[in-house]
Amino acid sequence: MEKLYSSLVFVFLCLSGISLIEALPFGVELIHRESSKSPFYVSTETHFQRVTNAIRRSINRPNHFKQSRLLPNDAESDVFANRGEYLMSYSIGTPPVKTLGIVDTGSNIIWLQCKPCRPCYTQTSPIFDPSKSKTYRFLPCTSNACESNRDTSCSSNSKSCQYTIRYGDNSTSQGDLSSDTFTLSSTTGSPLRLRNTVIGCGHRNTLVFQGDGSGIVGLGIGPSSLITQLGTSIEGKFSYCLLPLFSQPNISSILIFGDNDDAFSSESTVSTPIVPDADFYRLNLLSFTVGDSKIEFESSSDGNIIIDSGTTLTLLPPDVYSELESVVASAIPQERIEDPSGTLSLCYKSSSLRNSDIPIITANFDGADVKLNALNTFVEVSEGITCFVFIPSSFPIFGNLAQQNFLIGYDVQNQVLKFKPTDCSKL
Repeated sequence: MEKLYSSLVFVFLCLSGISLIEALPFGVELIHRESSKSPFYVSTETHFQRVTNAIRRSINRPNHFKQSRLLPNDAESDVFANRGEYLMSYSIGTPPVKTLGIVDTGSNIIWLQCKPCRPCYTQTSPIFDPSKSKTYRFLPCTSNACESNRDTSCSSNSKSCQYTIRYGDNSTSQGDLSSDTFTLSSTTGSPLRLRNTVIGCGHRNTLVFQGDGSGIVGLGIGPSSLITQLGTSIEGKFSYCLLPLFSQPNISSILIFGDNDDAFSSESTVSTPIVPDADFYRLNLLSFTVGDSKIEFESSSDGNIIIDSGTTLTLLPPDVYSELESVVASAIPQERIEDPSGTLSLCYKSSSLRNSDIPIITANFDGADVKLNALNTFVEVSEGITCFVFIPSSFPIFGNLAQQNFLIGYDVQNQVLKFKPTDCSKL
C-alpha cells in the first residue's frame, strides 16, 4: 500500500506541477458550520440551539468511520452524510467556480455536485458544470486513481471511472472520478492552483446538505485525499488551530498546508506517533490523569482512538468513560444537575461552576501529555447549564472541542502528530 501511495503521489506531481509551489506554508480559512460565515447558519436559531446541533452530530459521527467490508468490484462504503464541523472555500475548473466543501480528516476523496445532477440536494450556490471547464477530464478505468480507490468501479459499457459513496442514512453520492484544476484561496489573498486534481463529480446525490456547501474535501490518508495529492510539495504536513466554539464570530480557525515546523519550535510542543492505517489518523491514548488519579486506556498496535476534526465531542469506551466521569465528578464540589436534552451525563449550574472548579484532565498519549483545560472538557449547553463534553461510545474519537486552542500538526510521511497549546485567535 505504501509503495502504491508513493507512486500515485509521483504521478499527481508530474501531472500537476504541484512541486513548483513556492507559496508554502499556505493557510486557508476554516469556517465552523454553525458560525455566521457558514451557509448552514440559521439566523433564527439561538446560541444554545447551535451547540445542541453540534453535539447531536457527534452522536452519529462514528457511522462515518464504520466502513463496509466490500468485494473489490462493489464500490461503496459506509460513512455518514453532513456530519463535518468545518468548511473551506475553494474553486474548481477553468474558469474557476467557487464553492464550499466540508473539511473532513476522516474522508479520502474530494467530491462535489456536478451538472447534470438528478437527483440533487438543495444547493443555493451554482452547481458546477464540468462541460464549461476547459481543464475538466474524465479519468479512465485504467488510471492509477481509479484502480487505487476502493470506492470506484467500471462497468463493461463504460470507459470512464465511476465512484459511489453510500452514507449511514442510506443516502449516496455517485458520479465520475475526474480531474480538474483545484484552486485554494489563501489567508494572505494569493490563490494556489493545483492542476489535474482528482475529484469526484457527483451526478446522483441524495444527501441532506442544505445551503451553499457542496460535498467533501477529504484530508484523510487515502490516495485521492487532498493531502495525498499535494504530496511532497507539502512534505506530507498540514496543521490547524481551532478557535473555542462560538467564542469569536468574526474570526475563523485556520488550516495550514506545508512545513510549519517553526511554529512548533517550543518546549510546550509534544508529539505522539500516528499509527499506520489506510484511512484514518489513529493514535494510542494510554490513560487520562486527573489530579492523583489515573484512568487506564487499553492500548493497541492498531491504535485505540481516532483524532477527528469533524466530531465535536470526545468519545470513549464505556468503561473508560465511566471511571473518568466518576473521577471528574469527585473533583468538582458543586451539585450535579440533569442535561435537559438527556445527551450528556455530567452537568452543573453554570452560575455556580467556575473554571477553577474544573480539574485539568491530562490525555496521556504515547509520548505526549496533553493538558485539557475547562474549554476543552466542558461547554454551556443551555441557559445556565454546563456539561462535560465526553460521552461513552464503542468507537473512540478525540473530538474537536478537546483540540481547541491547540496548534495540531500532522506529519503523514513521518507518522507523527504534534500538539502545541496556542491562542488560536492570534494566528
